[in-house]
Amino acid sequence: MKIYKYFLIALGIILMDQASKLMVHQYMYIHEEVNVVGEWFKLHYLLNPGMAFGIRWENEFGKLALTIFRIGAMFGIAYYLVRSARKNSHAGFLVCLSLILGGAIGNVIDSTFYGVLLNNAPMESPTRWFHGQVIDMLYFPLFGFQIPEWVPLRGGTYFSFFDPVFNIADSSIFIGVTSILVFQRKFFPHQEEEGHEENESELPLHHVSHENPSAIRVTESTETKTESENNG
Repeated sequence: MKIYKYFLIALGIILMDQASKLMVHQYMYIHEEVNVVGEWFKLHYLLNPGMAFGIRWENEFGKLALTIFRIGAMFGIAYYLVRSARKNSHAGFLVCLSLILGGAIGNVIDSTFYGVLLNNAPMESPTRWFHGQVIDMLYFPLFGFQIPEWVPLRGGTYFSFFDPVFNIADSSIFIGVTSILVFQRKFFPHQEEEGHEENESELPLHHVSHENPSAIRVTESTETKTESENNG
């Protein structure tokens, strides 16, 4: 697969991500929730001013620093993708990099432009540029239950499994990173082979003599014969 095809994968992720975000912005209001599949898959419109899971830096320039970091990471991933493709890396690994790149660009677009285009920058932002909030909408509350009153600290509260609300870009990044971790032996087989060869080359002498002691005896007899001929 040629390099440009991997960038087409990333472009496909970007288009799906941005289309879903703009549709949610157009047809839903903040915190509106719509059931898609029963009670366990919903669309829930949220604005995320920071990183994943709503983490943010309580600093005037925290959001700007985060956006700049995302832009730098975006170019770094793109460069690494091109470099890996030219080295004929495993196709699966390149697809994973494409997923990560597409997700990264999708969220960079939100952070960079949405503050101006959608006017969704926080009120305290020094400028709308680079302070846009990321639109999240995918919500999977798979199951929940009421915690008994006798449980310390959390007793009497409702626990819902998998509360985070995310988007297609987040999903793409997660799938790409997880796949690399799971299939790393398949993606980088040469590293294991090199490590195996190094271990074999460092075998101690007693291991060699144990495996093939005749080899040592032949060497010793040859050296003895050579010394006797020289003395003669």
